[in-house]
Amino acid sequence: MSAVSLEAATQLKTELYYQAQGNEVTLFEYANQHQLPVLIKGPTGCGKTRFVTHMAKKLHKPLYTVSCHDDLTAADLVGRHLIGPDGTYWQDGPLTKAVREGGICYLDEVVEARKDTTVVLHPLADDRRILPLERTGELIEAAPDFMLVVSYNPGYQNLLKGMKPSTRQRFVALRFEYPTMELEQEILIKEAGAAPNLAFKLVELAQALRRLEQNDLDEVASTRLLIYAAKMMSSGMNPLDVCRCCLAEPLSDDPETIKALMDVARIYFDE
Repeated sequence: MSAVSLEAATQLKTELYYQAQGNEVTLFEYANQHQLPVLIKGPTGCGKTRFVTHMAKKLHKPLYTVSCHDDLTAADLVGRHLIGPDGTYWQDGPLTKAVREGGICYLDEVVEARKDTTVVLHPLADDRRILPLERTGELIEAAPDFMLVVSYNPGYQNLLKGMKPSTRQRFVALRFEYPTMELEQEILIKEAGAAPNLAFKLVELAQALRRLEQNDLDEVASTRLLIYAAKMMSSGMNPLDVCRCCLAEPLSDDPETIKALMDVARIYFDE
């Protein structure tokens, strides 16, 4: 079994907390109703994967998640022949499983995959909704509940890694941003169990760090990192130590930049 296949199937046994930012839940439900593929664009750690997981649970669909990368092949998605004790046999990949079962196949950071890999999505992302398996000669019609969802971070796009217009225009697109200050505070309170005053200070700090993006940082403090920080501070860890390990160090390798980030953190969490 390939590494992708081993990691792809996600069993949604518990309800994950998700705080809606706008009408994304309704839009996703309408896309599902009309069997339309969905593209989610947004920065790192803003809740794209959490949203898809939440919607799979809400719609009672099995979820197959694939983290895309340069070495991802079409066979990793659709399947391959393997050798077993009784000879060769075919094993479906995560995309094929979702197509047959009527689940969601979620390709995270789809622009990281090679173009010759993502081309297999085309017949599934239009009104044909079919998946040709060249190696077995099958032509699989997608189950009525099948849904194709992809995501990427527009900030990472360049001439070599971008979504082809012919692919992008097959999707209904949702744009995610980091939550408003009020919503982000609520997320930290409910997701990390943070006290309201701690949530407020962390979100204020995040806003200050995000304003540094254009000058010093390739990435900004994500909501995900704030949740990590809130959990560790709430358990009693020294706030400035948490700011270093959960915010400054993950955002930069440059000692001077890390020092500058910690100087900002001391404004909010001075010992």
